[in-house]
Amino acid sequence: MFKNTSILIVEPGQTADNSVFAFLKEQTKARILQAKEPAEALDILNKNNGIQILLTDFFPTDKTGLQLIQKSVGKNPSLVPIVCLPFGDRRHIAESFQAGAFFHVGKPVEQQEILEVLKNAVEYQKLLHQSLNRTASLRRSDGFAGIIGESRPMKNLFQTIDSITSHEHGNVLMVGESGTGKELVAKAIHNMTPERSRYNFVPVNCAAIPEDLLESELFGYEKGAFTGANRFKKGRLQHADKGSLFLDEIGDMKPGLQSKLLRVLQEQVFEPIGSVKSIQIDIRVIAATNCDLDAAVKNGTFREDLYYRLSVVPINLPPLRERLDDIPHLINKFLLMYNRGRQNAILDFTPQALQRLKAYDWPGNVRELQNLIQRLCILHGGNRVDVEALPEKFKENNELKAEPARDQAETTENESLDFHDLTVDFENRLILQALSRTDWNKKEAAKLLNMKRTTLLEKIKKRNLDQNYTA
Repeated sequence: MFKNTSILIVEPGQTADNSVFAFLKEQTKARILQAKEPAEALDILNKNNGIQILLTDFFPTDKTGLQLIQKSVGKNPSLVPIVCLPFGDRRHIAESFQAGAFFHVGKPVEQQEILEVLKNAVEYQKLLHQSLNRTASLRRSDGFAGIIGESRPMKNLFQTIDSITSHEHGNVLMVGESGTGKELVAKAIHNMTPERSRYNFVPVNCAAIPEDLLESELFGYEKGAFTGANRFKKGRLQHADKGSLFLDEIGDMKPGLQSKLLRVLQEQVFEPIGSVKSIQIDIRVIAATNCDLDAAVKNGTFREDLYYRLSVVPINLPPLRERLDDIPHLINKFLLMYNRGRQNAILDFTPQALQRLKAYDWPGNVRELQNLIQRLCILHGGNRVDVEALPEKFKENNELKAEPARDQAETTENESLDFHDLTVDFENRLILQALSRTDWNKKEAAKLLNMKRTTLLEKIKKRNLDQNYTA
C-alpha cells in the first residue's frame, strides 16, 4: 500500500533502535525521509515537491511543529500532515488541527496505530489530490469572461480577445451569423480593457432604429434643432466617451450616416444635430455584422474607407456547427439558468440525444440552442432528455455526422479535457439539484450541499449562472 508513497518524518532525539523512522523503514516499502527539527524539514520539503505525508512531533516547548505544518501546507496543499502528541493533550490537538494537521497519533507511538493512521493518510491524500485537480479543472472550465467554449475555434477567439484588450485603441469588426454572441464578445473586449472598462459600454442596433432616428441617437441634438426637439439630448457617442461603442448590424447603416461616422473614427470629434460646436471624444468602436461587407463594398452600399477604419482588428465568430464540442458545456449552463423552481429539474441529456443535437446544423446558433433548452425546461416532465423529447427537426432528415479525423496531438488534448468535462458536469448537476430543490434559495442550497454559502455564491458568480445569455 505504501509502495509509491513519500513520507517525511520529523522526530527529535530518536535512536536507531526505537525511532518511528526505523520501524517504518523496515515495515513499509515507502520512500521515507528523515529530519530532526522543523528547519531541516522545511529545507527537505523545499527540495522535494513529491512528499505526500508529513509526520512530525508537536515540539511543545516552542510549538515549531505548528509552524512547520502551516508552512508545508501553504507550499503543498495536497500534503497530509500528521502530528505526534502526548495522549490526552486535547488543547494541543485543537491547535494542530487549526494549523492544518489532518490526523494525530499519541506518544509514545504505538506501531500498529501509526500504520493504521498512515493507511488513512494515504487514502486521504489521494482524495485531496483529486479534489485539488478537479478545482483547477473547474477554474479552467468556468468560461472566458462569461463566454463558454473549450473547442479549438473558441480558444483561438479567446487568444484574439486577449491580444485586443492589451491595447486601449484599435477598432474591431466582428463578422458572424446571427446568434453567435457578438454582443457578448463586444462586452468581453470592453470589460477586459482596463482603460475602457471604467467607462460606459454603449450598444446601438443599427437595424432596429429607423434611419431618420439613428443619427439623432448617435450624435444627439440641440434644443430646437428640429420639430419636437424641445430639449438638449446627449447622443450615444458622447455617452461612450472613454469607453466603447458597440454598433451591431453596421451593414444596415445608410450611406449618408456612414460618411458622418467615418469622420468620427478619423478625427474623434462630432457635432450634435443643430450645433456648430465640435465635441472631442475618445472611443473604441466595436462593430458587428452578419452580412458580407466585402460584397457590400464592391456593390457600393458600404463605404470602403469606413470598412477599413472599422476592421483594424477583424474577428470571425464561429457558428455553433463548427464548435459542436461546446454543446454539452452550453447545455449545462442553460440548464442551470432555466431550471429555477422546477420540481423535476432536467439534469442531463442521453448520449443519443446529444448525438442528435451535434448532428443538427443550428442555423440559429447558440441562441437557437438556448431557446431549445428553455422550452424543454418548461415542457419536459422528466429529469433526463432523450431523443423522443426533442422536436421533430432533430429526428428527421438529420444524418448523424462522423467525427472529424484528428491527429495524435489533438486527440491527446481532447482526452485530457474529458476529465474536466466530467467533473464540471458532475459538480454542476449537484448544484443544480440543490438549487432546484430549494427554489433557488442559495442559503438552503448550501446547507443541502454541506457547503459554505460563500463558497456556493462564489461558484455561481464565477460561472456567471445569473447571466441571461451565454455564447
